[in-house]
Amino acid sequence: MLKKLLPLVLLLIGTGAGIGVALVLAPPKADDHAPEENADHAPTSGGGDSHVEPPDETHSSSQIPVSAPDSEFFKMTGQFVVPLVKDDRVTSMIVLSLSLETGPNLKERMHAREPKLRDLFLRVLFDHASMGGFRGSFTQADRLDLLRGALREVARKEMGNDIRDVLITDIGRQDS
Repeated sequence: MLKKLLPLVLLLIGTGAGIGVALVLAPPKADDHAPEENADHAPTSGGGDSHVEPPDETHSSSQIPVSAPDSEFFKMTGQFVVPLVKDDRVTSMIVLSLSLETGPNLKERMHAREPKLRDLFLRVLFDHASMGGFRGSFTQADRLDLLRGALREVARKEMGNDIRDVLITDIGRQDS
């Protein structure tokens, strides 16, 4: 029995330690009113051609969504850990990090609703796991798009259309 629980316990301890280290070593939050630097519009010294080529938009894919200029991103605190169960036994663990693309000025509201969002996201992740979404080649674009769509749907039901997208910023599977 202990041999079966040991990998799960070690994973949870490792995840907790990683989160603790990230919190301790995280850079201090920047002042929201500080001016943003933009490398594309860096000043040039006199002389020489200061022409900057616009980005080439001919290669953009219509399948890859582009963020709105007023988008903000809210990183969900902590990782999501999803056990994969086969024959009443945990065979693997999926660990993923999520961020939300939102409209402007929603950070306080997002922080206040984060526990509810985490619960809703875990429900979607557990359902995805039980349907086999994390088995085999779980990082295929169509599988991840299906998962993102389900996460976006529950986020919008909770927060409204201010939720523009759900981003999977990190994902991995630990087989036991």
